[in-house]
Amino acid sequence: MELLPIIITGLVGLAGGAGGVFAYNKKKEKGGKNKAESLIRKAKNEASDIVLEAKKEATALAEKSQNEESERRKEWKRTENRLVERENTLDGKLDQLEKKQDKLVKKEKELEDLKNEIREIRTKQHEKLEKIAGLSKQEARDKLMQMTQNDIKQDLVGLINKQQKEIKHDIEETAQAILVTAMERMSSEVTADRTITALKLPDDEMKGRIIGKEGRNIQALQRATGVDIMVDDTPGMVVLSSFDPIRRQVARYALERLMKDGRINPSSIEEAVAKAEKEIEKEVVRAGEDAAREVGIVGIPRELLHLLGELKFRTSYGQNVLLHSIEMAHMAGMIAEEIGADKRIAKTATLLHDIGKAVTHKIEGKHAEIGSELAKKYGLPDPVVHAIAAHHDDIEPTTPEAIIVKIMDAISAARPAARNISAENFAERMKDLENIATSFPGIDKAYAISAGREIRVIVEPKQIDDLSALQLARDIANKIEATMSYPGVIKVNVIRETRAIEYAK
Repeated sequence: MELLPIIITGLVGLAGGAGGVFAYNKKKEKGGKNKAESLIRKAKNEASDIVLEAKKEATALAEKSQNEESERRKEWKRTENRLVERENTLDGKLDQLEKKQDKLVKKEKELEDLKNEIREIRTKQHEKLEKIAGLSKQEARDKLMQMTQNDIKQDLVGLINKQQKEIKHDIEETAQAILVTAMERMSSEVTADRTITALKLPDDEMKGRIIGKEGRNIQALQRATGVDIMVDDTPGMVVLSSFDPIRRQVARYALERLMKDGRINPSSIEEAVAKAEKEIEKEVVRAGEDAAREVGIVGIPRELLHLLGELKFRTSYGQNVLLHSIEMAHMAGMIAEEIGADKRIAKTATLLHDIGKAVTHKIEGKHAEIGSELAKKYGLPDPVVHAIAAHHDDIEPTTPEAIIVKIMDAISAARPAARNISAENFAERMKDLENIATSFPGIDKAYAISAGREIRVIVEPKQIDDLSALQLARDIANKIEATMSYPGVIKVNVIRETRAIEYAK
């Protein structure tokens, strides 16, 4: 393709040279003929050289094109050969697969025939056995199962008891180790709050000022605080009595301020009570923040911190609720760390588990339910809400953190001197335990012992066998868990005794 431009260039050069000679001769007609011929020869030589050069270049390009075409043809040939080889290989593999498939189909058919033959043989054997034994297959199976059950029943009872003891031993050891470790690491004061507060009078004159003319001062103080004030019951003391600890604390602050100032009249009483309420409000906020800081929890909404601070002035069976919650939170964090539970969720839930008690006088319902609703309202995580709701078994605890909260509540409440529970409560609990046990059939007698921490149930041996006794113990324990509230653990001990009596005559 490049040869044609070169030839054209050569011809143009020749024409140009001839034209130039012609013009030169015409213009230089008077010049000599030799000079003109010389120029013509020179032009012809140059044109001849150009043509030769063009021919050489055209020949080289043609050879190069032929070589490239030859190489491409060789490459196509090699590619074609490879494709043919692969096609032959694939055809061979397909033939092998078809042969294998035919063999497998043949073997499957042989196996199916063999299975059918075995089924026929087994059917004939069963028919012969039924004729010999005089029993059908189902009857023989039922009889064998009954004989086996009777033979291994005692062994099964022993095995179950052994496994239960081993499992219980291992579980109790692990649980005791974790709980004891947490309790040993936690050291807190145990104090019981009362429903009365006593203030010492500096002298009898102050007593008269507090009473006022015709009792106006003491009546004004009682109206402003809602607290019963007794000045004659204990010599030299003023006794403040109220079941609301916040009101009682406001009355104490106000009365201390009034005695310090010395001026006691209805106007100063109102002023002192207002200042005492402000001081209590500051103390409530500070108590909530200090509790969260001591436990190491951040991010609790301020509204919940305020309710938490109010628990400083709340008691449960004489136990300070805020101190109870702080103690629980510390132990819950330790146990959560030991068992791999979420430490933050466990500590947050235990610290706020009794938050509902701060508003039980304003909202109807159980404090666990109220607390969970408050936690949900202020955006706490669902695991925290669930743990608060489940700590008294109002709902079934389904997370490790919820179970931790429940256990910690029982441990903290059951500590010696932590709570004041009357003898009537103990007697009522023991009576309830006995009634629950005797509500099941086959019970002869039931005794609640160890201050209601164990129930011993004696069953009728003719109605309850050993296996049924195991189930009965579990059923009684489940009913106690579902119907009673109690600190700690109650042991259910089912006793079955068989007596053989004979008389010698």
